[in-house]
Amino acid sequence: MAKFKKKKVSPRQKMINLMYVVLMAMLALNVSSDVLKGFTLVSDKLELSTSNASQINEGLYKELANQMNSNPVKAKNWYEKGQHVRQISNELFGFAEELKVSIVKKSDGTDGDVRNIKNQEDLEAATYIMLGSREAKGEELFNRVNSYREEVVAMLHDDSKRQVISSNLNTDVPQSARIEGKNWQEYMFEGQPTAAAVTLLTKLQHDVRLAENEVLHELVNQIDVKDLRVNEVNAYVVPNAQMLVQGDRFRAQIFMAAVDTTNRPTIYVNGQPLNGGSYETVCNRTGDFTLNGYIETKNGDGQTIRRDFQQKYSVIAPGATLSADIMNVLYAGYDNPISVSVPGVAGNKLRVSMSGGGSFTQKGDGKYIASPTNVGGEAVFTVSAQMEGRTQEMGKFSFRVRKLPDPTAFIVSGDDRLTGGKISKQVLMNMNELNAAIDDGLLNIPFSVKGFEMVFYDNMGNAVPEVSQSASITARQRNMIRQLGRGKRFFITKIKAQGPDGVERELKGAMDVVVN
Repeated sequence: MAKFKKKKVSPRQKMINLMYVVLMAMLALNVSSDVLKGFTLVSDKLELSTSNASQINEGLYKELANQMNSNPVKAKNWYEKGQHVRQISNELFGFAEELKVSIVKKSDGTDGDVRNIKNQEDLEAATYIMLGSREAKGEELFNRVNSYREEVVAMLHDDSKRQVISSNLNTDVPQSARIEGKNWQEYMFEGQPTAAAVTLLTKLQHDVRLAENEVLHELVNQIDVKDLRVNEVNAYVVPNAQMLVQGDRFRAQIFMAAVDTTNRPTIYVNGQPLNGGSYETVCNRTGDFTLNGYIETKNGDGQTIRRDFQQKYSVIAPGATLSADIMNVLYAGYDNPISVSVPGVAGNKLRVSMSGGGSFTQKGDGKYIASPTNVGGEAVFTVSAQMEGRTQEMGKFSFRVRKLPDPTAFIVSGDDRLTGGKISKQVLMNMNELNAAIDDGLLNIPFSVKGFEMVFYDNMGNAVPEVSQSASITARQRNMIRQLGRGKRFFITKIKAQGPDGVERELKGAMDVVVN
């Protein structure tokens, strides 16, 4: 066998080789001390956020289960979809966790701990597990992410939410990587330090829990898990009139504030069940009468709720009528218009008074403004008429007094009031303040916004709140909006508003704004 003579290396070449080795060592040291620590911090933050999202998701699963137990006919379809979401989310989440463990053990040995990586700078472990071994897992992860994304996006109806999830779970390869001929798994994991690869997989787990959360909220909203979503549930009676003429019929609709066609309440009047929700009786006598009864129904937990009701009415000979111009209730701290009339008596001959607290002002013949203050109580009106030189009481009328409902916050754009969703960036940059009002077709009452908070999210998914102590948009808020690209979202929450009743309240929920 021929022998080859080893080429002699010059001292100058030896020095160059030695300097190269030292340079590589210094680079590795620099990555370890400056960059890899950052990966660890990011990974820890992602794990904390993921844990919080998991707890929220478990609460939604419990709500679905409770609704399934109390009303399976209504909830079965949505409950089964929720269980499927749980399964596919846990499978992808668990697979990512297995990959993290495999990469760390390849880097640190069989005793490797994902939460205490020793060889964070190892450039070979991730490449080997994801691309280089006989059972390379990169392609399998690619296929699983694509399959999961398609399933969860198909369950959502909101285009903005679909776009966010599609973006978070995107497996497209940038143009620069495609030019180099790399696929997604090579682009993501080839040559990545162990700490970076683990952080990428942790980010994937975080995105899975967020996608799971969006789908669960969609399912819960479809069945309205807690049917009674109000802070006070009462029985209501809507009579055809509170003052009747002898011989007329008294009719009343009796119902609860919320109605569920799959769980109709049972109504009792004078101890007897009522067939349907309509009560009728013939008024043969004059005088004051009271309709008594109660309603029973079940809430989302299957518990029986009972609410008593009582409706007073008077039967008189042909006489006065009094009605609220807006509805059957009066709002405290608000100027409620009232109309009063007595057949055969001119408006300037009427005398009307209100008891129960508040002010009562006449605005013209038969027209009044009532401003009650006793929230939860009743405003009682006494109508009298001057007839033939004497004052004749024509009747009394009782109205329930309620607090003004919460207004709706909105952004003004020309003649439009935008309450969220997709809003052009031009409109967002031009808005100077946040507005609020009650505008439901019956009431049109402006409120003063006293403060609010805008919540933005950085590239790592961390919430960045910016607070305004008034209705005006702050410079910092405007600057954050300016930095948002199309399709990015932020939330306007903790909105404080004050109405004409002088009560300051914090509005429930949040405005979900997507830059268009």
